Amino acid sequence: MDVPSLPQTELPIVQSPMAGGATTPALVAAVAGAGGLGFVAAGYLSASQLRDQIAAVRDRTSEPFGVNLFVPWRQVPVSVEGYRRQIEPEAEKLGVALGTPRWDDDDWAGKLELLLSDPLPVVGLTFGCPAGAVAALRNAGSAVAVTVTTVDEARAAAAAGADALLLQGAEAGAHRGSWTPDASPVALNALLEDVKAVTDLPLVAAGGLADRAAVRGVLSAGATYAQVGTALLRSPESGASAAHKSALVTLGETTITRTFTGRRARGLVNEFIRAYETDAVEAYPQVHHLTRPLRAAAAEAGDTGRMALWAGTGHATAQDAPATEIIHALTP
Repeated sequence: MDVPSLPQTELPIVQSPMAGGATTPALVAAVAGAGGLGFVAAGYLSASQLRDQIAAVRDRTSEPFGVNLFVPWRQVPVSVEGYRRQIEPEAEKLGVALGTPRWDDDDWAGKLELLLSDPLPVVGLTFGCPAGAVAALRNAGSAVAVTVTTVDEARAAAAAGADALLLQGAEAGAHRGSWTPDASPVALNALLEDVKAVTDLPLVAAGGLADRAAVRGVLSAGATYAQVGTALLRSPESGASAAHKSALVTLGETTITRTFTGRRARGLVNEFIRAYETDAVEAYPQVHHLTRPLRAAAAEAGDTGRMALWAGTGHATAQDAPATEIIHALTP
């Protein structure tokens, strides 16, 4: 059997799989059609919803694309009741009740079964690297790209059989892909240099890449692909809300926070983060389910003070333009 490998695309650009609605079939198809590698974001979808998303992309393009899965996070008993009491007034102001904090595996088995029965050219894994799943996906014919944030994770992913490594620098927006909660964020350039020294696997560089010079820089430094996400959020194909799109260019600072989901993620600093960062607990996905109604209500109301405004450090240069134009503008 041939060894799986990343699809050969016209352009060395990968579209970040942004879970929660920002990544749409239209965005994936647009990036693929532009010559890049698009990714469906399977996080928070059921297996049935993922099947529908894959079909919707296939209806729009015949170019190769991939799917990214959230590896189930370890189940650690932790109480979030104190945090619930702290943030409850925010939900009340929006006229909603907080959700029930619970652990789940994000329909891992169902989505894995779907991708084994209907393989795609590439499957990405975030939050972990289970060797059994890597082997099964590769046996089905899919290349496996594993998100890593440290050299140790890179070594472990290579040992588990990964076909490529997605290097997530500290500058990247949204959730940290770390396998351990205490992994200190490493700047992308340093991470790329360190990982390049320990593996010959293809490397996808992600984190704060918002213009052509930044993309050229990581490609010149040894990355096979540059991955962009925040740069695409203001495109018409993006599923980000109008308030989120506007905040990218009106708010200034980003930070890594646990306030919204119980797992570290980079977003634009707003009133919610300022008020509750010191009270936030490390409890994912329990806090994600707790705050989900609050975040949804805030997004519907355009309340940027209480929304989770995920963004990388290069957010201010995100363009309001079709995804195809953005991809070509970023390509050296």
